[in-house]
Amino acid sequence: MKRDNSFLYRVTVILLLISLSLGLLVVARDFLYPICLGMLFSFLIYPFARLLEKAGLPRVPATLLSIISGILIFAAGMFLLYKQAIVFVEDFPKLKHQALVNINHLQLQIDELTGVSGEPQRWWLRDKVAAIFNNSGNMMETVFNATTGTVVKMGLQPVFIFFMLYYRDRFRKFMFLVAGKKHKYKMGKILLEVSEITKSYIGGVFIVVTILCFLNSIGLMIIGVEYAIMFGILSAVMNFIPYFGTLIGAAIPLAYTLVSDEPGNAIGVIILFIIIQFLENNILTPGITGGRVAINPLFTILVIIAGGMIWGVPGMFMSVPFAGMFKVVCYHYKSLRPLAFVMSKNKGADLGRRMQMLKNWIKRKAD
Repeated sequence: MKRDNSFLYRVTVILLLISLSLGLLVVARDFLYPICLGMLFSFLIYPFARLLEKAGLPRVPATLLSIISGILIFAAGMFLLYKQAIVFVEDFPKLKHQALVNINHLQLQIDELTGVSGEPQRWWLRDKVAAIFNNSGNMMETVFNATTGTVVKMGLQPVFIFFMLYYRDRFRKFMFLVAGKKHKYKMGKILLEVSEITKSYIGGVFIVVTILCFLNSIGLMIIGVEYAIMFGILSAVMNFIPYFGTLIGAAIPLAYTLVSDEPGNAIGVIILFIIIQFLENNILTPGITGGRVAINPLFTILVIIAGGMIWGVPGMFMSVPFAGMFKVVCYHYKSLRPLAFVMSKNKGADLGRRMQMLKNWIKRKAD
């Protein structure tokens, strides 16, 4: 009986800690997620900053130059997106008219095939589509307000990235001090694995998304879809969210083609994204990111949903790399190792990567 009470006590404490942690994440959302996002961007910028430091630049100018380079690349992409978005907004009334014409044409074809008049359904569908377009102004205003808030938080990212890179040695030493002499070696291995996995994953994802921007845009241009660059970039950016991102990204140009003056292009869009999905899943992502996080699909989907519920779209993007960090920590503690095992995609591959990282770390220490 005493043993059962002890087990129930531990379970109660664990559930209470989880509840408090989730509550803190929700309440402190606006404070925490910009910092966590800055941490991930720091891993992305770090290799270039480190390269500049090795070339002889002091840490401050090397870090500033790396951040400025990242900002310029981001600004170039946003400029292309903005130029086409302006034209798209100007053509919005024409798009609304064409959508209603397409609905009428579709309903007439259904009436001819079935022999049943669909006049009530036709007007109901027309009214719903018209309401969507009429409310688009409010919807775009809401999106604009949300985007403005996000841009303000993104404006703080260069500051976070700079100080995280500048004080990276201090943060590392802090972790060693927390671990103490007894666990210093274990902490070194954890920091090594977290750093290697996160750098590879974040950098790989950005490379994959950049490639997809070009592939999507060129493919949509060949099909003949208007605003191909805008839809190509938006569809590619959605791939920051594993699994769900590809479906959401394909739905954006597909929905546009269905209400445009050439709805037949929808078939080409579907074929294009099936091909791109195959290339991304079998060539780009395995070849570039190398499955560094190695979390199985079930837990990947679960953490993405949980991240979206807690922190919205930024949470969906950040959930996978942070789950990868958590899995690394679990591997190094015996009581948490079963959790790491059930999260993993392939235990053998994970252990092989960890051993290789450890060998590289020992070699660097020896040099």
